[in-house]
Amino acid sequence: MLSFLGRGSAFADEHNSAYFVADKDLVLLDCPMSTFEKLKRRDLSSFDHVYVLVTHTHGDHIGGIGLLVDWLYFASDTKITVVAPSDRVRDDLKFYLKNLEGCSDTWFELVTAEELDKDWLFCPVPTSHTEELSGKCFGYCLTVDGNRTVYTGDSNTLAPFEEYLTEGAYLYTEMSSNKTPVHMYCCDMADKIKELTSRGVHVFLMHMDDEDKIAEAMKDTGAEFAPVEQGGESMEDCGKILNGIYDITDSLYTDMCMNDRKDHNLLFSYLTELGKTIVDADRASFWKWDKRKGQIWTMSATGVDKIVIPDSTGLVGKALRSKKTVITNDPYSDPDFNKNVDLQTGYTTKSVLVLPVADINGSFIGALQLINKNDDRGFDEKVDPKKLSLAALVCGIALESETFLEESHHDKLTGLKNRMGFYFDFGGKYKDYLIPDSGKTMSVFICDIDKFKRVNDTYGHNAGDDVLAFTANLIESFCADDQNVYRWGGEEFVFVMPDTDLAGAAAKAEEIRVKLMGSSIEADGNVINCTMSFGCTFFDPSKSIEENISNADEKLYTAKETGRNRVCT
Repeated sequence: MLSFLGRGSAFADEHNSAYFVADKDLVLLDCPMSTFEKLKRRDLSSFDHVYVLVTHTHGDHIGGIGLLVDWLYFASDTKITVVAPSDRVRDDLKFYLKNLEGCSDTWFELVTAEELDKDWLFCPVPTSHTEELSGKCFGYCLTVDGNRTVYTGDSNTLAPFEEYLTEGAYLYTEMSSNKTPVHMYCCDMADKIKELTSRGVHVFLMHMDDEDKIAEAMKDTGAEFAPVEQGGESMEDCGKILNGIYDITDSLYTDMCMNDRKDHNLLFSYLTELGKTIVDADRASFWKWDKRKGQIWTMSATGVDKIVIPDSTGLVGKALRSKKTVITNDPYSDPDFNKNVDLQTGYTTKSVLVLPVADINGSFIGALQLINKNDDRGFDEKVDPKKLSLAALVCGIALESETFLEESHHDKLTGLKNRMGFYFDFGGKYKDYLIPDSGKTMSVFICDIDKFKRVNDTYGHNAGDDVLAFTANLIESFCADDQNVYRWGGEEFVFVMPDTDLAGAAAKAEEIRVKLMGSSIEADGNVINCTMSFGCTFFDPSKSIEENISNADEKLYTAKETGRNRVCT
């Protein structure tokens, strides 16, 4: 498709002008002054060459070419070729650029369409417009993104273009709300446009004077307005977006500096909101890739609760597997799109952008996903990822930091949190339970595998590791959502139960004891049976964490001394 820098007629604020990108070339269809004003604020140095296809020499079509030539020559050293549809138009352009604009012949190349050998240019199409420009008005037949594309320029008839309007072709045609002999009148053209769309021609309207009136005349024809270029926001819109970004980053800085709860999800929540604001999307989510479990899950998401899915599914999984940005503006036709969330919530997904993020070594560890561009035109494969690149980079760095922190808090053998993770949790999510008279209750127990040294001495340390891993997994399976088990060291584990009294803790310990006692553990080719002893205590917030653990440890010692394989409180 073509993108438009403006779709207005001669007296509009932004004159009609379109473009497309072919490899590393930027191809403009006409260049009025309003187009130049937009282009001069862009970085065009990434393009090898700029081509300007001229339809005719009215000022609202060529008024910015001279300044564009000057700007590219002096500011970016990018080559520019002006393409005339005929010899007569070339001669007019040569006089205009050299004598009126003062452009040196060495600053640009001027050729006719016949002289230009490009795959994307099929042919210029002569058409009629004003009497004084008779024989000097043209449209173009092009190949854009592999599709037949017809661009009429200013014309008072579609007749010269009919032969190119085959099924599947894209037609960009001028349309006027006023009945004049030099333009196509919307009310007169409605039936013709409807007939074209019924034959499978994609029709887009441009060079319009009164869009409301034209929309009313064309509402049942199947035609659409030409899509104004992504990123072509007004200065007012840009200001709103920037202010939104500033508000989010200021809140991020302030809240993270005052985040005494050590809630790192707050960081990802702000970064997700930042990405959503930058590209003006309806929803956003940030996903972590847990390669060990083969899962991807949301660190932060707008509009939905936490989602956990296999990494072999969905568009996020596709982006991580392919290591590439994934964009679809027709997700229901994409076999990798998961429709289940929409079916459950009634939400309609129209467009999706997934940008995978990497750690400092270039290994992908997560993804930033944006849903539903609010202007309904969908995501642009070049503009929107570029806008999101900094946010994605920061997300990657933050996720890598979070991953390092998580790994330092976990025991590699059992996968349980270790002592560092234990103290981190008591400085964060369990912090309020340390406050006397808070009204919050908590119980803990510490447990130990009975005669574990005998397992290592008899069966070897590999078997001992298997017993530890099995036991850790069994204990963890008894954790409710707000509970945690930690590997305290060696064969000792600590179980933390907020909002639980001592009787509840003892009952949980008894369940685990009975379950382990009845389990046969496959350990390095052996079948081993083990038991555990438990010491439970009610957490006293007037005492230190260490004193509370010591109380539980004393009960564990009692269990060991009185025969093992028991729970003491």
